[in-house]
Order: sequence, then structure tokens, then C-alpha cells
Amino acid sequence: QVRLQESGPGLVKPSQTLSLTCTVSGDSITSNYYYWSWIRQPPGKGLEWIGYISYNGNTYYSPSLKSRTSISRETSKNQFTLELSSVTPEDTALYYCAKEGDQGFAPWGQGTQVTVSS
Repeated sequence: QVRLQESGPGLVKPSQTLSLTCTVSGDSITSNYYYWSWIRQPPGKGLEWIGYISYNGNTYYSPSLKSRTSISRETSKNQFTLELSSVTPEDTALYYCAKEGDQGFAPWGQGTQVTVSS
């Protein structure tokens, strides 16, 4: 059974960098041909896809967040990490990591709340 678990600070100050890690169990993040995504949901709004890192290490980001986003991985730990720089209160959201394949996004992590506030 594949499981994903997000971790990271729940409070980030404006202008700082948000950093979250997703730890995967039950599958390898290098398994062909899956993509490992970050998705967020601001309060009262819909889901927003942030970006992914692929099984072979390629990355692709949402155009609206590309300039501030970096996704990397640590294969020895079976983890991938999101960094979002220069955060503002508009980046406050529930952040999820998820596995993406032919069947869409599944499974998802339980999500972690990040609040941007001074």
C-alpha cells in the first residue's frame, strides 16, 4: 500500500521560504512512469496544482508559481521536497503531496496546514 506523508513547519513568515517534505512508503519515487506532485488548497478556494518531480527527476511547475517554486528529491530517503520562496499570506493553504499516474492523483497525503503570518 502506497502512503505519502507531508511534513514541515506550519507557520512561515512573509518573504521567507516555505519548505515541505513528502515521505513515500510502499513505492519508490523512481518507479516508471509516475509523477510526484504538490497540490494546495487555500481556505475557501479550490485545489491548485503546484508542480511535480517525475520518476526520472524532471520537474514541471505551474506557470503562475514557477518563478518561486522548486521541487527536489532525495532518492535514498524516498522523499521529495517543495520549496516556495517569497511567500505572502496568499500562500496560506492546506498543502498535499500526491502520486500521479494514468489513473490521476492517487494516493494523496493527509495534507499539512501552512500559515503565512508575521
